[in-house]
Amino acid sequence: MNAEIIAIGSELLTPYRQDTNSLFLTDKLNQIGIEVRFKTVVGDRMPDLVAATATALSRVDLVLFMGGLGPTEDDLTREAVAKTLGRQLNRDSEFVEWLRARFAERGWQMPENNARQGDIIDGAEMLPNKRGSAPGQFLQVDYRGKMKVIILLPGPPVELTSLFEEQCVERLRRIVPGLYIATRELKIAMIGESMADKRAASVYKKRTDVETTILAGTPGEVQIHLRARGDSAEAAQQRVDSLASALEDEFQDAMFSAQGESLEQIVGYYLEMRGATLAVAESCTGGMLAERITTIPGSSRYFLGGAVVYHNGLKAELADVPPLLIDEHGAVSGEVATALAEGIRRRCKSTLGVGVTGIAGPGGGSEEKPVGLVFIALADGNRTDVVERKFFGDRQRIRQWASQQALDMVRRKLM
Repeated sequence: MNAEIIAIGSELLTPYRQDTNSLFLTDKLNQIGIEVRFKTVVGDRMPDLVAATATALSRVDLVLFMGGLGPTEDDLTREAVAKTLGRQLNRDSEFVEWLRARFAERGWQMPENNARQGDIIDGAEMLPNKRGSAPGQFLQVDYRGKMKVIILLPGPPVELTSLFEEQCVERLRRIVPGLYIATRELKIAMIGESMADKRAASVYKKRTDVETTILAGTPGEVQIHLRARGDSAEAAQQRVDSLASALEDEFQDAMFSAQGESLEQIVGYYLEMRGATLAVAESCTGGMLAERITTIPGSSRYFLGGAVVYHNGLKAELADVPPLLIDEHGAVSGEVATALAEGIRRRCKSTLGVGVTGIAGPGGGSEEKPVGLVFIALADGNRTDVVERKFFGDRQRIRQWASQQALDMVRRKLM
């Protein structure tokens, strides 16, 4: 069975509101063997809603509508689906009375337009909504000679998630044939998307039973998404795991995650496993490295802290960088990155210290030291490694690249 998710609401066609419900639904549908083929966003206009409904019913087996079930004039999902199917809307008087009583319990008088939420498409089953006032609807129809399933869900995420899990999952399990979908997400650090695909293709093209997608993630990260179907969950998972293992052999140390973890999560795992601690001294990344590390719950067990040292005086004061070193080599140099890493490690008494300095732009570069030049050093008390990189992009991307490189250096050090 395949599906289309239709998100309804003119606000979703603006820069200010994003559809996140479809991510939840896609995950849940995949778990029961349903593949999402299309996702559509439609504004609150009846002709557009009818056209989108007819198109979806012509190309998939299951159509899920999100939103447009409220009481206002622009909540048109019920009417649009009914019009497309050529069916009537029947008002459920018991639901309307329940809703009126719900308002009365709060000391309010129900506006009459709320009664529209009790309009049920002829033949549909009303799905109770424990978190809100708009019920969902579940409908099986013969559309142009083919059986289709239609589900209407409320838009607010807290309502949609609970209603779908409580009212829809088991209904769909009874309809869906015994098919299972398994997925894996692998992540690679500091290899470009085209090069990653070239290397991966030599492996995944031999395995047509697994769908493989290569995606560029955050700067410095490439994701490999694997997906397979099977008659059992175990069979589907075995296909995915077999290809994942072959890809791990191909990429070796460059692959930092085989289960979708972030690089900062993996670094945290290694630090805890080794009983090691980390401190950072950041110039051009401006605290981004520390921020990424501390997004992980429990990071206080291995991350001691650090300093943002933009001003050269603070490089000396907070990370013990000799002013003469800056005068001789410049603030953006391997020597200063090394001093930052070693100085912050001593100051914080950490196992490892990281120093980052560079030119994030858009100004400040020169022919000798262009925008995007970054030096990253990693000190462990016995040895300090420093790398020179030239990153491309705007200020934000250069900073992201630099933080990714720093985290990957820590990961490789601890492997």
